[in-house]
Amino acid sequence: MALFSFSLIPISIIIFIFGYNIFQRLRFKLPPGPRPWPVVGNLYDIKPVRFRCFAEWAQAYGPIISVWFGSTLNVIVSNTELAKEVLKEHDQQLADRHRSRSAAKFSRDGKDLIWADYGPHYVKVRKVCTVELFSPKRLESLRPIREDEVTAMVQSLFKDCTNPDNLGKSLLVKKYLGAVAFNNITRLAFGKRFVNSEGVMDEQGVEFKAIVSNGLKLGASLAMAEHIPWLRWMFPLEEEAFAKHNARRDKLTRAIMEEHTQARKLGGAKQHFVDALLTLQDQYDLSEDTIIGLLWDMITAGMDTTAISVEWAMAELIKNPRVQQKAQEELDRVLGFERVMTESDFSSLPYLQCVTKEALRLHPPTPLMLPHRANANVKIGGYDIPKGSNVHVNVWAVARDPAVWKNPQEFRPERFLEEDVDMKGHDFRLLPFGAGRRVCPGAQLGINLVASMLGHLLHHFTWSPPQGIKPQEIDMSENPGLVTYMRTPLQALATPRLPSELYKRVPADI
Repeated sequence: MALFSFSLIPISIIIFIFGYNIFQRLRFKLPPGPRPWPVVGNLYDIKPVRFRCFAEWAQAYGPIISVWFGSTLNVIVSNTELAKEVLKEHDQQLADRHRSRSAAKFSRDGKDLIWADYGPHYVKVRKVCTVELFSPKRLESLRPIREDEVTAMVQSLFKDCTNPDNLGKSLLVKKYLGAVAFNNITRLAFGKRFVNSEGVMDEQGVEFKAIVSNGLKLGASLAMAEHIPWLRWMFPLEEEAFAKHNARRDKLTRAIMEEHTQARKLGGAKQHFVDALLTLQDQYDLSEDTIIGLLWDMITAGMDTTAISVEWAMAELIKNPRVQQKAQEELDRVLGFERVMTESDFSSLPYLQCVTKEALRLHPPTPLMLPHRANANVKIGGYDIPKGSNVHVNVWAVARDPAVWKNPQEFRPERFLEEDVDMKGHDFRLLPFGAGRRVCPGAQLGINLVASMLGHLLHHFTWSPPQGIKPQEIDMSENPGLVTYMRTPLQALATPRLPSELYKRVPADI
């Protein structure tokens, strides 16, 4: 009898969840969408590349759809008007953040910026980022780091493509872009270049890489159980594994923080983010958890996204040699063949800026915006969004909407010469960095680095497909995931086009 009673528990839970979902659908006027299955919702119907799947469903059901992740309602919006409703008109009611169990563990229940709910803590750390960390003055003071890492990339590319053993061979572009992104973000955040001039990683760098890798592994280990609460007893959170990971991460971060604390006592403080946060700790009442969380927010948000954006841009430039040539003609006209580009040249390179915008339009690094959680019942597009629901903006679909973009699938930077479109959250047609209260505070930093990398790659080299491959044969499909890696990493031939002395790096000590 006891065994029979015990077996009724999961059945009762299933019936309760199923009944609750039906109640929600009857009580509220929810957006249309594919019919959910009992318990699992639409989880088994979602194709791996989610933003494409949701864009396809939007064609069938309309620009606002309901998708059930287990028992949780997720609303996806896919056009400019609805994105504006979500991110501007109802921004405050939709400014909370859904945290998975792994995100809650990594962020210590939202003590950072990315995973914090909207409230006093979020407003405080947001102010720290906007006013202190990503101010124009600080970004300018850290410009030598960005330019140093980009010139290091150019030097490495030149060395490899002129190596007699590599003549005629294509290069794995991602390798060079990833090195820039890794070294740049670790230097900006920690003041550390974990890799020496020979490409050898030091002990802290090895540990740092291992922590990043382990964090990704832990975060991906709970997908199904996250969405079906009654399954969690079968897939318990690995409390010990998360505790060990956080302890390992914190140990490394505290060691670096202590190094900077000692340097400040000796008068050696610089402008890196760790120095800024330690200096501002008392002024803003920042806990150690928050400082560590903010540093790792910068790392997770900035490490892959820049490299991803530039790889997609280079793929488009190789597929579109007309655009590549036009960008190079502008660079040659402004810079000539006797010096290299710096960020101060950006204002004189409007076409390069348009190439950057067009690449981010077609290939936003985070095509499905991190979920905004409703903290109150709200209406979007005439439909009810119940409190506790998650709302996603399909940035990829918005930027390809034929209602607002002419020939949206075409890579045509000239569209931004014809009309200036802001991409830092003020124009809801183009949202690679989000908008509203949760817009990315590091948007300008990301734009500067992408434009700088593209400018150097185009000024220093001519790019073409590998031998035997036509430009139109380059694989432009995406890997599944939160960020859009190319399914087939880009291979390309690089041919130097400047005097050899312009490929040398002079390390910047900052």
